Amino acid sequence: MKTGIIILAAGNSSRLGKPKQLLNYQGKTLLEIVSRAAIASSCKPIIVVLGAYATEISAKHHFPELKYVINDQWERGMSSSIAVGMSAVLAINQDIQQVIIAVSDQPFISAEIFENLIKTQQLSDKGIIASSYAETLGTPVLFSKKYFPQLLSLQGNQGAKQLLNEYPEDSSSLVFTLGDIDIDTTSDYNNLNLQR
Repeated sequence: MKTGIIILAAGNSSRLGKPKQLLNYQGKTLLEIVSRAAIASSCKPIIVVLGAYATEISAKHHFPELKYVINDQWERGMSSSIAVGMSAVLAINQDIQQVIIAVSDQPFISAEIFENLIKTQQLSDKGIIASSYAETLGTPVLFSKKYFPQLLSLQGNQGAKQLLNEYPEDSSSLVFTLGDIDIDTTSDYNNLNLQR
């Protein structure tokens, strides 16, 4: 099945006070870590949605395998970036059958996790495959084509989480060890660096 990836990197990192996409971990920016994981997977196309700090982020990320798009309405929340990313995926390949939504602040993401989402979908035949960590479901999350219209029309800052809540019978999950480690505050980043 043809699978695309949308990397959400449009937020303004309000609690951190600077672009978390550019924070360094083990010699790579957080956005570079997820970008390289996506490139190493079998998924195409790979869309990176930028918004706040787009100029600064673009200046430091040049991966020809990725398509960078700008969400001019990033202030409207994650849902607007998902819609922009979905539109870009479908503009490149209208035959795409499923899409994985990822974020730019999970430093322990890997190509294997993306591939395992696809394998879990094939084995379960469910339309939504989420990552499981810290007693919750979250990103990266795979959606089959039947959810594309809803992804294109999401509203607010909850992102695609509302679809997970709405369709539990069509959802499955897999464990993403360390998936709960994301960077929202300076304290989060300091704790991450202590784990090196």
